[in-house]
Amino acid sequence: MCSHYDPQTDPARLRTYFGVEDLPSGLKTSLWPGYHGPFVRKHEFADVGDEAVPFRELLVGSFGLIPHWSKDATIARRTYNARSETVHEKPSYRDAWRLARHCIIPAEAIYEPDWRSGKAVPTRITRADGKPMGIAGLWSVWKPPTGDITHSFTMLTINADDHPFMRQYHKSEDEKRMVVILSEHDYEAWLSAPANQSRDFLRQFPADNLLGEQPQQSLL
Repeated sequence: MCSHYDPQTDPARLRTYFGVEDLPSGLKTSLWPGYHGPFVRKHEFADVGDEAVPFRELLVGSFGLIPHWSKDATIARRTYNARSETVHEKPSYRDAWRLARHCIIPAEAIYEPDWRSGKAVPTRITRADGKPMGIAGLWSVWKPPTGDITHSFTMLTINADDHPFMRQYHKSEDEKRMVVILSEHDYEAWLSAPANQSRDFLRQFPADNLLGEQPQQSLL
């Protein structure tokens, strides 16, 4: 499961790889659950027929999905990853899944613990080709008692027990999981897909296009 990642906050890379603009200033460059970062969704007015409206839009939301019924935002500390096997039935995610509120989370890197040495060694994982990751997620909107609208998102995860790269991470007795890293060729289709096609995109990312880097003093 991914609880720590570096969001893509470079305007040029967001424009080149995700086709979005207008990144707010002051965002953190490393995120944990409850922190706010960028996500990409289909523009809410993309289907009105106005050519001036872009297909995608960039929003900022909480890393950790806050369902509309939540009493406060602290739930985000537990809803940052959604298991693809149960996402359709879990109260925190099922509305976003049913409504096909698909999003892409732009990430420069994710972090996972490597336990092969017998202790957790934090490892920075990137795409080997140097491109940013586009992680498949779900988004939601929450209106707290103050009345201010808050957007939020969660990363979708799949089993990785047989993944040549991701099975190296987490304790040996734990199930291996990985976030869904989309091919850039699927970005448009994922953002447009209806709920009954959502699972078509939940695939493992090729192991040979992932690279892990550990702190120099912790290398095996």
